[in-house]
Amino acid sequence: MPFQQGSARTRQRTVLLVGIVVLLVVLVLAVVLASLLTHGKPEVSPKMMKWKDRGTTKNLQEVILGRCYSYVMARYPELGDKDCLKIWESLKHAFIYKNPCNTTSEDYQPLMELASHPIPCNKSLFWSKTKDLAHRYTKSNQNFLTLEDTLLGYMTDTVSWCGDPSAPGINYESCPKRSECESNPTSVFWKMASKMFAEEACGVVQVMLNGSIEAGAFRSNSIFGSIEVFNLNPDKVSAVHIWLMHDIGGPQSESCSGHSIMMLRSILEERNFTITCEDNYRPVQLLQCVQNPDHTDCQPCANATAAP
Repeated sequence: MPFQQGSARTRQRTVLLVGIVVLLVVLVLAVVLASLLTHGKPEVSPKMMKWKDRGTTKNLQEVILGRCYSYVMARYPELGDKDCLKIWESLKHAFIYKNPCNTTSEDYQPLMELASHPIPCNKSLFWSKTKDLAHRYTKSNQNFLTLEDTLLGYMTDTVSWCGDPSAPGINYESCPKRSECESNPTSVFWKMASKMFAEEACGVVQVMLNGSIEAGAFRSNSIFGSIEVFNLNPDKVSAVHIWLMHDIGGPQSESCSGHSIMMLRSILEERNFTITCEDNYRPVQLLQCVQNPDHTDCQPCANATAAP
């Protein structure tokens, strides 16, 4: 009798153990199946991939905060009420711990609102393929401002950033180029900032284009050609002055009567803007001549011509 009771207990334990094992197997299979149905293939962290562009600028927080304080305290003290720490936090939250190919304009909206400020009328200077020259000119002539001379542009010019879903949430190794994914953090940022800069413009605005580019001075796929020109407000902007600059001693691929300039004129005229175009606007050309003072293009008789 005791032997039979022991055997019964053994069978009960065996059945219980088998039941537990079967239950565990079912639970594991259920978890795996749910994971596959919900997520499909496991997501690979962007940090594990090698993007083609440079990674996030080292010490990004210190760079952004330093530039912000310099701008609102030293350069434009009338903007001293701007909260640089909040501005940095809003920039950080726009991309940190996020897939760098899924950036949206909504991510940057708080930043745009915090950092925006009025642009005085007649001071807006747009550029395309003339970045260095345009900035040299605004540094020597405080009557004009490019996007990079505003608070948003000043803080972020030449800086790069992108997120990473894994810790620490920022990818310092590489970031995606626009060719890899258009909705990357810096591309979306500059599109939004450019749109806001154009919307703020008033009075007479200037645009500096490069007449030495074989493909044409005005390009419809550029930031100016695809965003800024269409966000100028005809109710606020009275005229658009085009400065078509050529490299000193370089090719003069296009003049104010060139094909791409005519295309730009057509776009602006359809939006009821008054347009003028000037080849080699002399005050800007003088800056070019600083590095080539003896070149024939820099002689006093080499006057620019204006087209109405």
